[in-house]
Amino acid sequence: MLAVSVGPLSLPVAPLLLLLATGLASSLANYLVKHWLTVKTSGEPPSALATEATGAIWGALAPGLLAARIAFVALHAEAYLATPWALLDVRDGGWHAGAGALGGAAYLLWRSRKTPALRRTLLTATLIGAGFWQLGSWLTALPQARAMPAIDLLALNSGKSTNIEQVMRSAQEQGRPVVLNLWASWCGPCRAEMPMLQAAQQREQDVDFIFVNQGESAAAVQAYLDAQKLQLANVYLDGPSNLGPALGSRGLPSTLFYSSDGRLHSAHMGVLNAAALASKLQDLQRQ
Repeated sequence: MLAVSVGPLSLPVAPLLLLLATGLASSLANYLVKHWLTVKTSGEPPSALATEATGAIWGALAPGLLAARIAFVALHAEAYLATPWALLDVRDGGWHAGAGALGGAAYLLWRSRKTPALRRTLLTATLIGAGFWQLGSWLTALPQARAMPAIDLLALNSGKSTNIEQVMRSAQEQGRPVVLNLWASWCGPCRAEMPMLQAAQQREQDVDFIFVNQGESAAAVQAYLDAQKLQLANVYLDGPSNLGPALGSRGLPSTLFYSSDGRLHSAHMGVLNAAALASKLQDLQRQ
């Protein structure tokens, strides 16, 4: 699952999970302080320490995210050199979980430097929150781990019927990784990333880029491509919009990255920038 639908909105799952995990850790810290610590062991009333504990956990988000971002950019520095402003575009999903955890832990140690008795509580609550986040990430990834569904598609250039299984199998037989983009012409972020994806398709000859339009007619899609002077290969139509939900995506654009053996390597909901795409392709081609 890449997104959760809330009325007309589709919200990415990853940041929602992070907020839920932080809220859980904060609530646990509040509870544990009041039941583990006393004035005798800490020197302060539990109510004051509970406020300090919850504030520390929420406060750890900023340094944790900053460390996660810096580490990710450092690991993919080459991808960001061409467009340095992309460093600030956090919509690209570029975060390093391990570095983020270390950054958050360092902040918690610093925050509790004057109250060592608080550290056991913060450590326990944070570990439980991290476990919740890890479990949630695993569970939401389960639908994506299933075999590719046999969703019928229509090839835009030939008008021939096929299905996504056959399209993906063709790439696997040639030992090529796949970038699968779900889009629609009415979707603003889809339109924003399309020229960049076209350039990548023309440049990356060892990767198959597959564009599956969701819910539009062949005439509407062709009119959009002509108007924008886009020359995309491998454009398919999914008239009933079945593929997105089958892959766990309820928002557009969604881009999924498959290794050459057909395994889902990563997925991204929302607009991609050139640096994010380059970093994901680097990781994909190392598989």
